[in-house]
Amino acid sequence: MISPFSFCLNPFIVWRCLPISSMEHQINEEIRDKEVRLIGDDGQQLGIVPIQQAQDAAVEKGMDLVKIAPQAKPPVCKIMDYGKFRFEQAKREKEARKNQRVVEIKEIRLTPNIDVGDLNTKVKNACRFLKDGDKVKVSVRFRGREVTHASLGQDLLHRFAELCAECSTVEKQPKLEGRQMLMFLAPAKDK
Repeated sequence: MISPFSFCLNPFIVWRCLPISSMEHQINEEIRDKEVRLIGDDGQQLGIVPIQQAQDAAVEKGMDLVKIAPQAKPPVCKIMDYGKFRFEQAKREKEARKNQRVVEIKEIRLTPNIDVGDLNTKVKNACRFLKDGDKVKVSVRFRGREVTHASLGQDLLHRFAELCAECSTVEKQPKLEGRQMLMFLAPAKDK
């Protein structure tokens, strides 16, 4: 009688159960197509060949056979050093992440009856944020009956935008939302 777990002792069946999808590309024996379009390690097209001949050519050069275009008819495989390819790809991705910068939105809150000195301090802080490459959200909060004089807040935001004009551009014009008026400033584009 055959035990239900005896199939695990067969090395071929255990090997086939290993996940192939752990890698982005299929390499060497993972490629199951009958024939492939082969590209040599120097980039030269070698034509459509049976998979065994392509694998033999890769082994002969001491490199890997990598399926680079599985959706093509027939699939395209290239002879390359897969370890070196993965290393260079990881290095490019790391370099791209290093050059990437996340733009933050800094908020500056004003009141409709702010004094000149306080306004100048807020403008100075906004210019510092903008020079660092961040966007600035300027908000005027109205309390009580101040909301009936929304034009004062709008004038204040326009004056704030004029004071920050050398280091910013207005991304979103002042707009009343509930009890506060918002305006967004973006860093000025260098010409």
